[in-house]
Amino acid sequence: MEEMRLQKYLAHCGVASRRAAEQMIRDGRVSVNGRPVTEMGTKVRPGDAVTVDGAPAEPEKRKYYILLNKPAGVLSSVKDDRGRECVVDLIKGINARLYPVGRLDYDTTGLLLLTNDGDFMQKVTHPSFEIWKTYRAVVKGVPDESDVKKFAEGVLLDDGKTLPAVLDVTGYQGNNAIAEVCIREGRNRQVRRMLEKIGHPVIRLMRIGFGSLELGDMKEGQWRHVSPEEIRRLTEER
Repeated sequence: MEEMRLQKYLAHCGVASRRAAEQMIRDGRVSVNGRPVTEMGTKVRPGDAVTVDGAPAEPEKRKYYILLNKPAGVLSSVKDDRGRECVVDLIKGINARLYPVGRLDYDTTGLLLLTNDGDFMQKVTHPSFEIWKTYRAVVKGVPDESDVKKFAEGVLLDDGKTLPAVLDVTGYQGNNAIAEVCIREGRNRQVRRMLEKIGHPVIRLMRIGFGSLELGDMKEGQWRHVSPEEIRRLTEER
């Protein structure tokens, strides 16, 4: 192992993304050679013993990249204090610490990546990466051209104006519409809030694309490994 910053080392171990690892360090949860560390500039050298909450943090020998069709009613988390089912509970037969890449709302279904590669997680979730995420939504009413224009210009939400997005009506269910939504950000409940803002609240929401990755015909709860070629294409996108 080469010398590296502590937060990068934790990401390399699959403990968390670099940003999440930085918060762990600030919170005093990380120790190096038995001494708690709270400084971001700390470096780890070969032979150092690193622990998080008292548990050893060691590099994962194999990197896993999992594509899951998340069901509704499952948390995009590793564990839940209230005992609710989490996405990692659905991945059987893999002896590695997996973490969701970003989040999907509790009631949202669809494509969610999980990995033990903290560097990969950091790259594809960083705001500067601006990876396109595609959703299929059933919404109340039928958006018109003015709504499409609002999305294209960015929708003003409580936490600021969104980046330009895409809204395309692709079908109908009675008096309601089926729409495809594409965004480049990852704000909390962003798609739901954008559609609510233009007067067409979500009835059902599914993520069907993450960059070049597509959900396809996978059933809810099913998962598969993402190939090295798919990972290469995803990380080279802009």
